[in-house]
Amino acid sequence: MLDLDFPIGETLKQIRENKRISLKKVSEKTNIDFTLLSRIENGKRLPTKEHINKLADYYDCDKEYLTKILISDKIVYEIKNEEFGLEALKIAEQKMKYYTTLFPELDNGYFKLESRRYIGNKAKLTDWIMEIIRKETNDNNSFIDIFAGTASVAKQAMKYYKKVILNDILFSNEIIYKAFFKSENWNREKLNELLLYYNNLSANELSDNYFSKNFGGKFFDYNIAKKIGYIREDIEQNKPEYNEKEYSILLASLIYSMDKVANTVGHFDAYIKKPIKKKNFNLKLIKCEDFKGVEIYREDANILARNIKADIAYIDPPYNSRQYSRFYHVYETLVRWHKPELFGVALKPKPENMSKYCTIKARDTFKDLVENLQVKYLAISYNNTYQSKSKSSENKIKLEEILDILNNVGETKVFEQNHKYFNTGKTEFSNHKEFLFLTKKYE
Repeated sequence: MLDLDFPIGETLKQIRENKRISLKKVSEKTNIDFTLLSRIENGKRLPTKEHINKLADYYDCDKEYLTKILISDKIVYEIKNEEFGLEALKIAEQKMKYYTTLFPELDNGYFKLESRRYIGNKAKLTDWIMEIIRKETNDNNSFIDIFAGTASVAKQAMKYYKKVILNDILFSNEIIYKAFFKSENWNREKLNELLLYYNNLSANELSDNYFSKNFGGKFFDYNIAKKIGYIREDIEQNKPEYNEKEYSILLASLIYSMDKVANTVGHFDAYIKKPIKKKNFNLKLIKCEDFKGVEIYREDANILARNIKADIAYIDPPYNSRQYSRFYHVYETLVRWHKPELFGVALKPKPENMSKYCTIKARDTFKDLVENLQVKYLAISYNNTYQSKSKSSENKIKLEEILDILNNVGETKVFEQNHKYFNTGKTEFSNHKEFLFLTKKYE
């Protein structure tokens, strides 16, 4: 790790020299003027955030780390010539201690949509997916993400289409979509005051509750589990005080905050069987991105397909036997708050909300979906984990079957690129690729 005492110019110079790259080559590869780069490294000019992003990508180093150094330099440059600069800085430090308590989102920022761990997350592929869809289709105003998952593709689609439909069978994902995208006025000050109260809770003063009794010392530190259970119960008891947007924001913020302290590898199919490391639980707000043209559903995709229309449908179903309702059962229980009886080592409720796409019925179910979606274009994501040695990771639909089904409903093009699969176990995937099928449906 480089020394934070160094200014941004010297830091960038040190990174470049450690990698033995000439300034001329950096200029050529990043398209940043050579003279400007020289002035930045010599401390005569501060880079912009765009420069930092380009250089971080080229040097393959921590973008957030470099940005922090840049911001600190800006602060120093701003106050160094002020008569009372140092005194002002001391006052600012005191204010920040106060404001990061009152407004937790100021401490490391709001939670962005992509900030949580989720299997099958397409965040790193979204630009590639949307670039192909935009290039291969035209004159379209509406978009369906019918297995929305993290909603990273739907979020990108909102930049280009007037109407975007999101659907997922999980209760927790529905709440997250409403929190991020539902267009409704909400009271930020009210929620910030509530978070201040929650973050000042002492676990020692809280009673044991449903959440701590079941998940404490397993999926979460026991004291953190007590806080989570108390917060969830309090939100529910005061639900009449919130509109739908505010209620959804509180639950989504709780989910995103829990993800940072969960004693798991990213899902709740199991917890780590080691002593839980002590962590601070700090509840922070999500970063809302209201979109007036959004429609949100929590339905079986094949049933919904018969009742909605759009120009383009993006399809990314679960292809293996891993049921998302089981992987994220803790969040499902948290959102529904029906306090079900739990079973087994992983403390799951009785199976419900199960997807046929994770069973031997996957092929026929997919065929029914693409035949009945009322759209002009189909865009289907697919990865080749069917070559996995793990039965749970093995795809229920083969690539050839996908092609055969799509070719029967329209003209299909296939695009592919290498992609590192999100794998929480020990399964090895060699030559893993992500495919995108783009089908123009027959009229």
